[in-house]
Formats: sequence, C-alpha cells, structure tokens
Amino acid sequence: MITRRSLFAGGASLGLAAALGAPPVRAAARRAPLSDPFQLGVASGEPTPDGVVLWTRLAMDPVALDGLGGMPDRVVPVRWQLATDENFRHVVRQGVEDARRESAHSVHVELDGLRPSAEYFYRFRAEGEISEAGRTLTAPAPGTRSRPLNLSFTSCADYQTGWFTPYRRMAEDHPDLIAFLGDYIYEYGDYKYPVRDQAGGECLDLAGYRLRHAQHKADPESRMAHAVAPWVVVWDDHDIENAWAGDVPEQPDPPFLARRAAAFQAYYENMPLRRAQRPDGPALRLYRTIRWGAVANLHMLDTRQYRDLYACTGKSGTVGADCAERLAPNRTMLGGAQESWLDGQLKGSQATWDLLGQQVFLMEMDWTNGEGKGYSNEGWDGYVASRNRLTAAIDDHRRNAVVLTGDVHSHWAGEVKRDFQDPESKSVAVELVTTSVTSAGNGLDEYPNTQTLLAENPHVKFFNGRRGYVRARLTQQEMKVDFRSLSRVTEPYAPAYTSGSFVVEPGTPSLNPA
Repeated sequence: MITRRSLFAGGASLGLAAALGAPPVRAAARRAPLSDPFQLGVASGEPTPDGVVLWTRLAMDPVALDGLGGMPDRVVPVRWQLATDENFRHVVRQGVEDARRESAHSVHVELDGLRPSAEYFYRFRAEGEISEAGRTLTAPAPGTRSRPLNLSFTSCADYQTGWFTPYRRMAEDHPDLIAFLGDYIYEYGDYKYPVRDQAGGECLDLAGYRLRHAQHKADPESRMAHAVAPWVVVWDDHDIENAWAGDVPEQPDPPFLARRAAAFQAYYENMPLRRAQRPDGPALRLYRTIRWGAVANLHMLDTRQYRDLYACTGKSGTVGADCAERLAPNRTMLGGAQESWLDGQLKGSQATWDLLGQQVFLMEMDWTNGEGKGYSNEGWDGYVASRNRLTAAIDDHRRNAVVLTGDVHSHWAGEVKRDFQDPESKSVAVELVTTSVTSAGNGLDEYPNTQTLLAENPHVKFFNGRRGYVRARLTQQEMKVDFRSLSRVTEPYAPAYTSGSFVVEPGTPSLNPA
C-alpha cells in the first residue's frame, strides 16, 4: 500500500455509515437512491495555519455528455467529517453541505479554527454512500521556521496522450503540498491516434468543460494524488483554449468571453478553491499567496488573463531579435494590478524562500540553433519590460526567489538574470521548469538539438525530455530539488527515476549539483 493503510480505500461499511449518520427513512423513500456518487474522488487545497478547503463532486456517470455526471436534478445533502486519525475515531469537525445541480453537484467546505502544522483525514457521505478518505495538512503557524516544506509540482495532463502514472508516483512521495501549474485538462477534441479515448469533443461550453474535468478526476491515479495532500492550482491556456491571451482567443468562435466564463465556472467547480476564487462570469482572480510558516511563500500567478497580445505577430510563435514590440516598456504579462500585488508580496515577505508558481518560461531562451535569435513571444521573452520589473523587484527586495514553471512538456533548470539584455547582469533567481504529466507522449531523455540549445543559453543548466514531476524539500538552510522522470506514459505503471538533482542555498541564486 503506497500510503497509510486506509487512505485510498473506497468502500463503505455499516460502521462508517453509522458514524456519518443515516438519512431520514421517509426522505429516502421518496426518491431514487444514488449509486456510487463519489467516482470523482476527494481533494483538499489552499492550506492556511488554521484551515483548509475540502472538496468533492458527486457523479454517478462521470462521462455523461451533459457534463452533469448522471446526477438527478435535485439538491443532495453531503455530510463531511474531519478527523485526526485515518480510522475516524477522533472526529474533530463535521457538518453538511448541499450539492446543487447549478454547481454540478460540487461541494467546497471551507474550514477554519484548525491546529497549525496538523495532519487531518476527511471523507464525505451522501445517501448511504461513503467516499474514500483523503489526507490533508494545515500550514505551519506564522513565523515557524522549523517545519520543512515537501512540495511536488507538475503541469500539462492530456488524457489522450498517456496514462497518469506520474500522479501515482507523486502520491507515493507523500508530499505536504502539490502545486499544479496549468493545463489540468486539454480542451481539444479527439486525436487521430490517442493512447486513451476521451469522452466528448472539443470543450466549447459548460457541459464540455465539466465533462472533461470529470473524466480527469475519475482517473484512479488522479484520485490518488488528490487524496494524498492539499493542492494549489493555477491555469494555463488549455484549461480554456489554446494560446488565449487576455480577452483575445486563438479562434474567433464561439464567442470567447462566453466560452471563458464556462471554462472558469467548470474550473472552480472541480478544484479545491476558496470562495474568494469563485468566478464572476469571464473573470476569476486566481493569483494569491500560500504561506508555509516562515520557510516559504508560494505566490501563484496568472499569466493568461491579464497579458497583452502576442508581440509582432498577434499569434503565439517564435519571433526574431528584430521584433521590437516585445521590448516595449508598457507591455505586461501580469497586468498592472497583479504586478503591484506581487511587488507588495515580495516587499513584505519574511519567509526564507519566495516561490513563484507560474506557467511559461521566465528565463530568456534562444530557440534558434546557430546564427540568429528566435524567441517565443508566448513566454516572458515576449514581455521583456514586464520581466525586468519582476526581476528588479526580486533583487531590490532581496528575496530568495525560485520560479516554478510548467507549459513546455520537459524538465529544465536555470538561472534568471536581472536583465537579459545586459551580458554582465547578475542572476537574481533560479527557475525550475517541470515537465508534463502526459502531454507530448513519452518524450526522450535528450533531443538532437539539446546540447546546442544548452550551449547557446549558458544560464540554462539542465534538461530532460521525459514526463514526470518535480519534488523539492525546503528548509531554512537549503532547497533540495529532484527532477523525477518516467521512461514512458503510453503504457501504465512505469517507475519514476531521478534525472537530475540540485541544491539551492539562500542568498545564492544558482543551481548546485546535489
């Protein structure tokens, strides 16, 4: 068993049913009972020193094409329990939340008043059926420096291109916190040669996004990872539409803001987010800070909703050094409000480490081999002034910053310069780029042009092209990083191996081999 004895147990018993309370007999007789409504598992997220969010969503048929999980059109009371032990002998909190059709029968239990640095176990019950148990943790109390943070992070889970074995391997590490850095789903329709068949076509409306999220949540490896530790999430483009930028879609139809509102609604319904992240139509404030005592602040950034349109071409792609627009001083990746917020978070930080969870390469990357330069205008290379404002804030506020990045379907590690236009500029941060869960298939350890790319980008220190995740252990003294890779995801249950290990020390923004 990969975790504690009962963590991923899914069955119910008479004893558990009695502990959670039986439904009123007369009420049960008036309606058809639910059959196995917890097929999407359980999750928790957004830990604070005294609280956490518990999540589940009821679905008897996760791949129902209307996106509603085969649930009846009625309110379903869902009982929940929080205990200090996995056997639920010491229940410390319990209550009832209504699962409603208008929110796809999702449940968000936002708890406070808990003990800091505490491990808890939780479960749900609806009409005689009981969920599997989940494990969660609260954050250390403010000022606590003695509690390390064991963090795992990954991105880009495309159901059609492989098995979610990286989720299983990540769960086996038993982390304190999991950060997902974007592309939790892919909105695409069917591929010509999929590894696995997905339900539904391209996600264009609320039903489509709900269905895609449900199929991902119902995956056994996904359920394991969600149940083992609290999650902190942020989106990238495929959670809504490929390469969207602000209010501008890649394709003009259907009407983009209506599509974005549907995607945001489904995202909130299917993630363990707080009420503060509830969407308002096509707007949802997702940037926020998760604090782990005085060891680390995790600033989760949104690089999609507020960005300017892509430089020079208006479409995402590679542009040359002659693209002057990417250098324009008023261009922004984060938007003015988010930039000001992040500057304030860095200025006021008292933590040893400041982690920036975000979606696209912050480091400059010349993707053209040989003569000439080629920059991705979708990453921060297309928003140079915005990057310079961020690196200046990190340097001026003297923060130990580590950038956590997703998007590119391969592992990378390197150093971020204060100003990449200045050859003598100093390093001010480290960037750790996680590979994908499955996107782009199995990949390779190294590609034919890998060594050329590394030579032409000397601030980049590491590459691996397989699928997987990154795990890190943060203390006052150091941040130890392991890049975890799998040789294949087109078949299930591949083992994970460490393809690279580094140590980062406070005050020295460089990567040292472990």
